[in-house]
Amino acid sequence: MYLLGEQPAYADQLINRLQTIPGQLLDGLAPAGPALRLEQTDDLSALLPGNQLFLIENGLLHANVDERPLFYLQEGDLVGLRQGIELPSCRYSSDEPVSLLPYNRSEVFRHIYASEKLQELFIQYLVGHTALLSDAVARLKQPDVRPSTGFQHFAKGEELIRQGDEADHVFIIIEGHAAAYVDGQKVGDVQKDEIFGAMAVFTREKRSATVIASEPCTVMVIPKEQFLSLMQSNPRIAHSLIESMARRIDLLNKEVTQLRLSPDRE
Repeated sequence: MYLLGEQPAYADQLINRLQTIPGQLLDGLAPAGPALRLEQTDDLSALLPGNQLFLIENGLLHANVDERPLFYLQEGDLVGLRQGIELPSCRYSSDEPVSLLPYNRSEVFRHIYASEKLQELFIQYLVGHTALLSDAVARLKQPDVRPSTGFQHFAKGEELIRQGDEADHVFIIIEGHAAAYVDGQKVGDVQKDEIFGAMAVFTREKRSATVIASEPCTVMVIPKEQFLSLMQSNPRIAHSLIESMARRIDLLNKEVTQLRLSPDRE
């Protein structure tokens, strides 16, 4: 996917990364049939069955939301994910030949849900597209103000989130590295591509930790309403994310316990 107009470098980098994810999600799955080849179309949704997802092999699709051009889908993108989600109508059209490889929708999701790695990739894909659109809207509405959604940039030593604050967003580090602190004590690291800030969104509590950039960071920022909407439409992925966070909390608790029992601290 890419958006209309000129994109900042960080958006181009994320778009290029997102383009590689569908192929990884579908690896090991056989297509449901031969590729569908169209010379051109004014409304792709009228031609596609609802029980299939399609990988764009060649060509370009124009996406119009409420009849307004918003973004393009290109080679490597998935078509059909919006089905079953209450979103504004999206009409896909193409002025040039396009080739679409079909996959059984239910088989694709079973394949993804069977692997924790694929679930995390799928979350990155969904959240990444959400952040790109949020960032584009923020830049169009207030180009001279650092947006509260989309992407934010942090210098080394700057706080990404603060312990005790309201949890209004979920974050993913696109570039860089950060550290988490509780009551001033370091309790862990936040790596590139890691989702953080989601636990407080799920529990509706205050932030339990402060996260500080260990080096310059570019962070993808997703409003909690959009994140929860994505999780509600993909409950198995939400369950996997919660399990992953629970394992991380358990590891951190063990680290803290070991530090407290360490002879060096006596």
